[in-house]
Amino acid sequence: MQGIFVGSILPAQPERRPRVWILLLASLFFVGLFVFLNVGRWLVVEDPLQKASAIAVLSGRMPSRALEAARVYKQGYADRVWLTHSTEPGATLEKLSVSYVGEESYDKQILIHEGVPESAIQVLEPPIVNTVDEMKTIGEALRKENQRRVIIVTSQVHTRRVRALWNRLSAGDGVAIIHGVTDDSFDPAHWWRNTSDALDVVREVLGLANAWAGLPLRPAA
Repeated sequence: MQGIFVGSILPAQPERRPRVWILLLASLFFVGLFVFLNVGRWLVVEDPLQKASAIAVLSGRMPSRALEAARVYKQGYADRVWLTHSTEPGATLEKLSVSYVGEESYDKQILIHEGVPESAIQVLEPPIVNTVDEMKTIGEALRKENQRRVIIVTSQVHTRRVRALWNRLSAGDGVAIIHGVTDDSFDPAHWWRNTSDALDVVREVLGLANAWAGLPLRPAA
């Protein structure tokens, strides 16, 4: 009787393993879903605006970043606006005898149109290739002018990566106030609903991973 009783309860033991795996997979699913739904919001960071020596406009997304910089300038937070610039695609087009006006030229025209004096606008050197270069260039400009604070204007989805890169590359040069475009079209709560926002999120997540890993990936030549 004792052997029959023991044998009758032994088969119940292995059944616990599948239940554990089901709970584990369910937990991973809900964690993944939570991350997926909230990554757009997480990518957007904002520092309170305060007085700075300059407002730096990152390249890309014309005219929104330049327009936002003009708004910040007119609010009196800084008396200068810095623009970065790239030699491309101008250098390549020049070889083909195709004229090209750089993005910084258009940004400058936008700023002037919005009421920023031309004398307050400066194009920084050297030319940049990507955001890494921009952080180094802006940091170097702060250091050369013996200033300690700059407002960096960029798109909302780009703000967290800009902060991460500044902290890694240029924190010793001064304080960066990261400011996203106020009327940005990026929808952090529903970023998966259109291809533009989705591509932005993927690009920023990969860029952050590269920054956290020590920037092993370099821009293509």
